[in-house]
Amino acid sequence: MFDRVNDCLRKAVLAAFLAALSLPSMASEVSNAPEPFPQSRLQSSKDIVSSGHLILFSPIREIRNEIRSEVMARLPVNGQGLLYEIDRDASREAARNHYLRELQVRGAQVLFECSGVSCGRSNVWANQVFDQSRILGRDADQDYTVAAVVDERGQQWITLVYTVTRGNLREYVWVEHLRVEQGANIPGFQPLSGRILGPVVVPWQGGVTFRFDFSADDRRQLQAWAGDEGAEVVLVAFSELKNGEPLDSALKRSEQAGQSLAEVLGKIGVSRNRIRIMAIGPVVQSASPVRQGNRVEVLVIKR
Repeated sequence: MFDRVNDCLRKAVLAAFLAALSLPSMASEVSNAPEPFPQSRLQSSKDIVSSGHLILFSPIREIRNEIRSEVMARLPVNGQGLLYEIDRDASREAARNHYLRELQVRGAQVLFECSGVSCGRSNVWANQVFDQSRILGRDADQDYTVAAVVDERGQQWITLVYTVTRGNLREYVWVEHLRVEQGANIPGFQPLSGRILGPVVVPWQGGVTFRFDFSADDRRQLQAWAGDEGAEVVLVAFSELKNGEPLDSALKRSEQAGQSLAEVLGKIGVSRNRIRIMAIGPVVQSASPVRQGNRVEVLVIKR
């Protein structure tokens, strides 16, 4: 049993890696700006449409009134800028963690982040990069994150999150969520959508026999993805750990659920020899509310 558990734990590590690289199951989730920090209020918004919007991927400097950064790009984008004021009984750190979780759930790749004086001068970020004088604050109390993701249609999206504490102790978050025009190169970003598709999350119930909440739309989507020659289908099977239940038992149930779903996929034309099952059980947890409990997450890896 010890060897079996170790083997499953190794699989769990691999599955966590794949999940971190995989894309959200619906492109519409990526196209929307991240959900706002609950303890904040929207102060203003603006449309951002530019053939050369400045985005920084390294700390900022100002030399002779010119912005300097080792890695920067002017990208053709279309999107929105959103300014939020954080409630007095909340914190900038909590807001930043909220947005980092949002980006993680989307499978976004963080390209650069900095905190405090290592980011450069807040005055330059506020007035010359974002053109938002209201977020001029203290150099020691700021942070910045830029992340990118590709949706299922191959569309690139980039999100910037800047938080700051002003001299009057009021705290703000500036968010830019931008669609990057096709053909533009985002520095340091390696899109993975061409090879990794999914996950499609399929909840399950049962123990001896299994019932799957597997919609017709999800079935059609998987059939289309798996139709590519050489594509491999990975079933990452999760299970809840019951009170007093040994880990080995939960792992076995997840494996059985994966095997049962493989049979279902076989009936819709996905060959069994193209399916790989990874039994994770309760070992890897997700922050996403739709990726909880007994479920199988289906990924398609294109050749």
